[in-house]
Amino acid sequence: MDNNRRKFLRRVIVGTGALAVGIPGLAKMSGTGDEEINRSKENEASDQHFNMCGYAAPKIETVRIAVVGLGQRGSEAVERLSFIDGLEIVALCDKYSDRVAASQKTLEKMKRPKAKEYSGEEGWKALCESKDIDLVYTPTPWHLHTPVALLAMKNGKHAAVEVPAAKTIDECWQLVETSEKTKKHCMMLENCCYDFFEQLTLNMTRQGMFGELVHAEGAYIHDLSKDWLFNKNAYADMWRLKENASRNGNLYPTHGLGPVAQCMNINRGDKMDYMVSMSTHDFSLNTMAKDLASKDSFFNEYVGKPYRGNMNTSMIKTNKGKTIMVQHDVSSPRPYSRIHVLSGTKGSVGKWPSPEKISFGHRWIKKEELDELYKKHSTPIVNHIGAIAKDVGGHGGMDFIMDWRLIDCLRNGLPLDQDVYDAALWSCIAPLSESSVAKKSKTMDIPDFTRGAWKKNKPVSLSLDGGATTQVRDIKPDLKM
Repeated sequence: MDNNRRKFLRRVIVGTGALAVGIPGLAKMSGTGDEEINRSKENEASDQHFNMCGYAAPKIETVRIAVVGLGQRGSEAVERLSFIDGLEIVALCDKYSDRVAASQKTLEKMKRPKAKEYSGEEGWKALCESKDIDLVYTPTPWHLHTPVALLAMKNGKHAAVEVPAAKTIDECWQLVETSEKTKKHCMMLENCCYDFFEQLTLNMTRQGMFGELVHAEGAYIHDLSKDWLFNKNAYADMWRLKENASRNGNLYPTHGLGPVAQCMNINRGDKMDYMVSMSTHDFSLNTMAKDLASKDSFFNEYVGKPYRGNMNTSMIKTNKGKTIMVQHDVSSPRPYSRIHVLSGTKGSVGKWPSPEKISFGHRWIKKEELDELYKKHSTPIVNHIGAIAKDVGGHGGMDFIMDWRLIDCLRNGLPLDQDVYDAALWSCIAPLSESSVAKKSKTMDIPDFTRGAWKKNKPVSLSLDGGATTQVRDIKPDLKM
């Protein structure tokens, strides 16, 4: 391919025109082709438009929020956000109007004003183009995460998008380029970074209590097969089953990866260099599809699909010579596990299966000692809002900590804990893993979305300095999350 052709493709994919018309097609792609790799290398070689790491956007006294996608995650977000002072939920959007109506009832029960309604296949476009919105909060099916975030930022709004933030390397670069050009935040809503044990071990890592971290592990192991993937009433239009029926790799890496990446200062002193990925065959999903189809013709179309292998294991090497293992399995009958393992020169951490464990030698410390560590080394955000978060709910409270922190940062003009480079990097592991699996575990280079800025970027601040001004409303509705 000649240089002029490459430059043309880059303008089409990453330039302004792609933001308006090129996104939906890109969202259907999976894996990483040679042309996409070439475009990524060209992007890496170019200069940053603006470094969004550590960027503090202008303060917003009252954050006006629009929520796009009102399925399970979105409807729960509407309730959680309603507890937070200093915000208004001004717009609600879903493909299905009955979901919008249900969330309006939640706002009413939470003593919140009625929000403007958007529905239909492309209602999100009108919402993103409307005025009087500061933040677009997007818990939609995966293929819409990048399109909604891009259109929101292009129209002057910050974007908060559920995991993964993107499905392709092209989409990752679009998020980076758009955030840098517009100076609008694009935060991936990786709630597991705010879980209590993950926060504790992040703080202890910063204090050097585990020495130099040399290896970490994360995972998403959660049997979704019968109750979720093949449940007609779970994911709208069976979208998540379709993802698992057409892609083979680590499709959902960020829950396990995000917390350990923060502990290892990835994008802020170290970077991911390359990865390899391997999947087992599928030993259950197609069998389940056949069994269900024999009783219900609705499932006929899901028989004989190239289902993702039960277990995917991906290995990442960092620039400083450290390793990260990330696993993914949503179709085997195993107990839930995100795996949170840190291995350092002075100590180690282990979580999933429970109980949470910390060691400074050959044995795990006793529960009483762990309790003392929680008292001494929990982060300021956990000490400040953790008890309230447990009361409000959302995966034990970590969802609410995440939401509260996001709003408090926007209201006080503070940098976000997760920036667009984290969103792109943690998400890109999925398409790269697909390509590695398809090529007999071929080594895949991992893009540097910071374009070299990782060498000088500062680690995520654990302080609440300049913030912690956002209050929580004392409302006890009958809703349960």
